[in-house]
Amino acid sequence: MHMINSKEIIFIHGLHENAHTWKEWKLFFENLGYKCHAQDYPYHQGAPSVLRQNSNQQLRKIRLNDVVNHYANYIESLNNNSPILVGHSMGGLIVQKLIQMGKGSLGVCITSASPKGVLSLKWSFIRSNIGVINPFKGNSLFCGTREWFHYAICNTLTREQSDKIYETAVVPESRNIPRSSRLTDGKIDFNRPHRPLLFVSAERDNIIPVSLTIKNVKAYKDKTSIIDFKEFKERSHSICFQHGWQEVAQFIHEWVIKNQ
Repeated sequence: MHMINSKEIIFIHGLHENAHTWKEWKLFFENLGYKCHAQDYPYHQGAPSVLRQNSNQQLRKIRLNDVVNHYANYIESLNNNSPILVGHSMGGLIVQKLIQMGKGSLGVCITSASPKGVLSLKWSFIRSNIGVINPFKGNSLFCGTREWFHYAICNTLTREQSDKIYETAVVPESRNIPRSSRLTDGKIDFNRPHRPLLFVSAERDNIIPVSLTIKNVKAYKDKTSIIDFKEFKERSHSICFQHGWQEVAQFIHEWVIKNQ
């Protein structure tokens, strides 16, 4: 498969946060010579502390494909259909969708949400996700408690460290984005050839267990396409902003160079 040399990166955040969480990553990769972009999901713009008090109610209705199309349109506006795509959590699934659409040259999926049909029965996965997708909550917005955030996202950090991140990062979220990821919006054609993909996993991740990421990797069937896996020890789902994130970023940089 023909490789495209790109020095442009689109960073795609996960649920419960916005693009502000990529601030340090952008600086890291800009210092390596990349042109970096980090866009918010629709209705996620603003300071998290303000959004927790006054969120856009249009957020209630948006589904995964609304977010995927938002990024696809942004990529088209750059006149570059071959950027490097780096996504965390639900952003990882969005990367998988965009790569399938031919919108990137390489895809990096960090502790990625899984596509339709790829599930985990681990208790930590169920406990972390059930409150978000709860069908009895209708279209109400979800904003997790500090306790939930510590368990699901920052379980390798102290509660004090986790609460500090919560204050600066957490935003209200649409329940329909994760719900629809379990349905048609989350579908991936695993038999189709694809650009190189890297899946990064965190050993102690509660919300996206390593075993789920391995299932996601093994679901891809095309033997002519590159798909790689890397597990980082003693990390949680907060791998992108907990101590040592630079090691993860450096590994991704080296993988990108190798696969261009």
